[in-house]
Amino acid sequence: MLSLEQIRNETDTVRAALVRRAEDEDCLDEILALDARRRSAITEGDELRARRNQVSREIGRARSQGGPPPDDVVAEMRQVGQRISVLEDAVRDLDARINDAMLALPNLPDASTPDGHDETSNIVLRHWGEPATLEFEAQPHWDLAENLGIIDFQRGVKLSGSRFYTLNGYGARLERAIISWMLDLHGGEHGYNEVALPILVRREIMEGSGNLPLFADNLYHDEEDDLWLIPTAEVPVTNLHRDEILSADELPLYYVAHTPCFRREKAAAGRDTRGIKRVHQFNKVEMYKFVSPETSFDELESLLGNAETVCQQLNLPYRILQLCAGDISFPSAKSYDIEVWAAGSQEWLEVSSCSNCTDFQARRANIRYRPGVGERPRFVHTLNGSGLALPRVIIAILENNQQPDGSVVIPEVLRPYTGFDIIPAP
Repeated sequence: MLSLEQIRNETDTVRAALVRRAEDEDCLDEILALDARRRSAITEGDELRARRNQVSREIGRARSQGGPPPDDVVAEMRQVGQRISVLEDAVRDLDARINDAMLALPNLPDASTPDGHDETSNIVLRHWGEPATLEFEAQPHWDLAENLGIIDFQRGVKLSGSRFYTLNGYGARLERAIISWMLDLHGGEHGYNEVALPILVRREIMEGSGNLPLFADNLYHDEEDDLWLIPTAEVPVTNLHRDEILSADELPLYYVAHTPCFRREKAAAGRDTRGIKRVHQFNKVEMYKFVSPETSFDELESLLGNAETVCQQLNLPYRILQLCAGDISFPSAKSYDIEVWAAGSQEWLEVSSCSNCTDFQARRANIRYRPGVGERPRFVHTLNGSGLALPRVIIAILENNQQPDGSVVIPEVLRPYTGFDIIPAP
């Protein structure tokens, strides 16, 4: 959430930032108008309370001298009390309306985030590795995996409908191995604290991460208990320190978590329907950081490096994109995407998005830290990054490491976890 003070004092700056994001900046006028009415009501209420206190003292003195308060004074105070009650109701209503409007505002892009209104303006910063060139006709993963018997699309549809699948045998063991290896890598070499999390969360937890209220259509919801299936572990991790004031000594805090993720993908209807590139349920390992504001952009580069290490150790060629202002996520101020090459489908697949959300999520979830003894608490900065998302990693491993006979060689770092070196041809 943005600061109302910033909107009030730096309106033109905020307006220009929203334009950079291709967002409608007219909402600022509504917020400022509501804020002006709220402050006017508060001022009037304070003045009336001061008047009531003054008259109360005068009435007290009159009674101490044995005289009753004048009828006109009593009538005035009755009217003052009624007016104060009306103003208090108005302030509560205006607070709610301002909060609703503020929840719909995205984070402001950092100055280092390039201009542009959509993904066509994203910048390719660098490449690592050479895209695999196979000396035979490469199969896309949907054909390759079905021939190997490791992904069953028909039974996934039978169980749950379109965009679901089952993993069998070597496929299920491969996914489990990748998850365990990535958790060990981030928890051991990269210094993240592993956490196991609920995948159903309350409404305010979704609001804290920035998924509600705007993105309700893309989330799965249990209406009876008002619980929401998480689209990413970012949601519960963001709120681990909700309503807390951390000490400066506790920062930075690094967390890593594996969770299933659930997305309705309504905005992507008709896209990427073949295979497991875009599905409703998938596994992901998520990295998350709570840091001091002064370090957050350095921490973003470190976070990106941690995700890159996963690709490098799996020997997956990849490229780094810096996202433009119109393509960064709702809570992000600056983001990088990692895309790996898939030789069978001949495309770049996003496996990680690493973002600095500055204090946007911390304001929504009220997460602060105290820089020093006696100092006022400040909001932390939060960062998140996939480390990595499983379906597309599996796609890249299968398609890049397929052999002429239809078998697939397992990356060396995974073999102690899989217990096999190759998925044999049928």
